[in-house]
Amino acid sequence: MEEHKQRYLQHFLDRTEKELEVYVKKIMGHEKQLRGCYEGEATEFRSDKFVSIILVDAAFIIELLLRNFKRLEDDNDWIFKKPWMLQNIAPDMILLENQLPFFILEDLFADVTSNRDNAEDLPSLVELSYKFFQKTVHLQGNEDNLKNIISSRLDVNPVKHFVDLIRTLHLPSLKRSQTEKPLESTLNTPCAKKLHQAGVKFQVSSSKNLFDISFNIDKGILEIPQVEIHDYTELTLRNLLVFEQCHCMENHISDYLRIMDGFVNTPMDVDLLVEYGIFVNTLGDNNKVSILINKLCVGVFSNNENYYFPWNKYKASLKQKYFNTPWAMISVFAAGFLIVLTIIQTVCTIISVINYICLFYIFVSLFHSEIHACLCCRHL
Repeated sequence: MEEHKQRYLQHFLDRTEKELEVYVKKIMGHEKQLRGCYEGEATEFRSDKFVSIILVDAAFIIELLLRNFKRLEDDNDWIFKKPWMLQNIAPDMILLENQLPFFILEDLFADVTSNRDNAEDLPSLVELSYKFFQKTVHLQGNEDNLKNIISSRLDVNPVKHFVDLIRTLHLPSLKRSQTEKPLESTLNTPCAKKLHQAGVKFQVSSSKNLFDISFNIDKGILEIPQVEIHDYTELTLRNLLVFEQCHCMENHISDYLRIMDGFVNTPMDVDLLVEYGIFVNTLGDNNKVSILINKLCVGVFSNNENYYFPWNKYKASLKQKYFNTPWAMISVFAAGFLIVLTIIQTVCTIISVINYICLFYIFVSLFHSEIHACLCCRHL
């Protein structure tokens, strides 16, 4: 890749029409801030080596994003002439240990947009990144969140790097239906098969945001946004989890995966979610999906809240278990009728026994009275 990086660096310099020394000085001006973003071996490089690494990688990333957008190629561009190259590069770009601070990418990208030859409708760096990862690793970000990120670039919490950008694109949306309660708890979440057996109806949510999972209590409908499970799903989610658990106050990704882990216990749960279109499994094996989801949450911390499914579950279970077919209904009514007859017969039997006891008592009392009367007469 070093040969491709050097070639892309030269293309970047040609695009901005500036000398290499300009960018060396620009990186050196941010060196202290850049070093503060790294730990370990990255902080041990000499200044010239550190600046060189940052500049080459930053220029490569910007040129890669631009070429992905404009479909620019040259005779020596093996990356876009051989699509499998992109499939090797993109996953590396979302590894947490490979991140470049987003502020330095934007600083260099500003020279691209300021060049008069590039003044055409060029998207922002955030948009270019979104389009790139959407294509290469099937990013399922939220368009509304993308607009919010673009409009709030000057806020106190700008995007830190690509992993932070992808996480921000997946954060819960602010728009929630007033009639539907969001699933905010993962405590004792029933698996998909048990929910289905209990009468809960599954439905693909119209929302593209992964967190817009909602349960309509009145209708018994559980709406879940569609999720595509592909070769890069585990890689993406693991890096999002690591970043979130170490650096974020709110563990939205962790909570989402805990809910999904509750829904999926076995391949049969995956079968059900695939059948209803909630999972799009491009791995081809539902058992792999089950293992993937169950492994992701091992060792992940999450806050549990109270769960509110029980009453609807019991009511729906009665409906599905005993009233799902005409014959089942007839059986239930017949059994109920027999129980009523049995109770009536038992009551009648008890009443008869009580009557016999009363008659016996009366007979004994009368007999005793007669004997007493006879004794009294004899005495007289």
